[in-house]
Amino acid sequence: METRKICVIVINRANYGRVKSVLHAIQEHPGLELQLVVGSSMLLPCFGEAVNIVQEDGFPIHARVNFVVEGQTPATMAISAGLGIIELATVFENLQPDMVFVIADRYDALSAAVAAAYMNIPVAHLQGGEVSGSIDESVRHAITRLAHLHFPATQLSAERLIKMGEPPETVYHVGCPSLDLAHKALHIPLTTLPLNGTGHGQCQRVFNLTQPYLLVAQHPVTTEQQAAASQIKCTLHALLELQMPTILLKPNVDAGGRAMAQQIEAFCQFYRPEFLYLFTNFAPEDYIRILSGSACFIGNSSSALREGSFLGTPVVCVGNRQAGRERSPNVIDVEYDCDEIVAAVRKQLAHGRYERDLMYGDGHASQRIVDILATAKINLQKTLSL
Repeated sequence: METRKICVIVINRANYGRVKSVLHAIQEHPGLELQLVVGSSMLLPCFGEAVNIVQEDGFPIHARVNFVVEGQTPATMAISAGLGIIELATVFENLQPDMVFVIADRYDALSAAVAAAYMNIPVAHLQGGEVSGSIDESVRHAITRLAHLHFPATQLSAERLIKMGEPPETVYHVGCPSLDLAHKALHIPLTTLPLNGTGHGQCQRVFNLTQPYLLVAQHPVTTEQQAAASQIKCTLHALLELQMPTILLKPNVDAGGRAMAQQIEAFCQFYRPEFLYLFTNFAPEDYIRILSGSACFIGNSSSALREGSFLGTPVVCVGNRQAGRERSPNVIDVEYDCDEIVAAVRKQLAHGRYERDLMYGDGHASQRIVDILATAKINLQKTLSL
């Protein structure tokens, strides 16, 4: 059997956490060769240059691709997607991969799928078939129509893909590989949070993870980007009322992200909140441990619904970014309302941890994925199967 060259596209910090265990599994598989392409916000200093984490983990990077137009508006997202097609087409021409592996629902992942499909390179897609808010909902399904192999995280997602017309023999319900990382990471406890590397605190103090604390990660909703500043303001004022030690992750590169970041900066300058620690990035394993140890997660990151269900972390999901996504009993949904957020957090604190839910996987997805990548027959010409 010839070795298949699998080109994996990593374009943001969450993206890397989703796929890190797959990267290891590809390296270890005798029938596969890893080609790693890192781009988009992974390379930007304002987002912590998360590419450094990839390097520290020892993965060889075959190409770095800069195609993010900064500004964080709907127009810059569209322009970035177009530039991504151009730049990634050149990368694929140079690397000559046998397959391109893309993750989830970002515009940068769409760029990779479009470039690969036009170049007759099979596309494998992780986390298709899910439902959520924002433009990500549309992008995810567009990538599905370009992909040749599908690795949905849940049974319902797999069923949706088949209903969308994807041939059943190309749809593999494997679970989410981010849970593989969670399964392993929790064996190594994390008691204090280092303030060096890509993470930096509001003040140079060591954060004690053995105390009860909140974890907050809230990103803009691109279809509501004009309201991004007011939306994060509600969450920040809820934190001010709760007055608990809090780890706050900076918002992502989507339209509205800059307005949210400015609101966070203004809040910190005005209130000088001693309880709040602001970070740009964490290594994927550290993020898992921080999420697992938190008394409650607040925000709209899909990690709270995905990894949070596996970890049993109490979650308060704010707004519409995850509208429609499958969730476990550990999640309480609220609107952008300070009082509602505070009430939900206090309810979750009183409840405490939840039972583990395997909706998104059992912690063994990566090996299933690489075995399929190595052996699956690919029909390059796609047709609807209805």
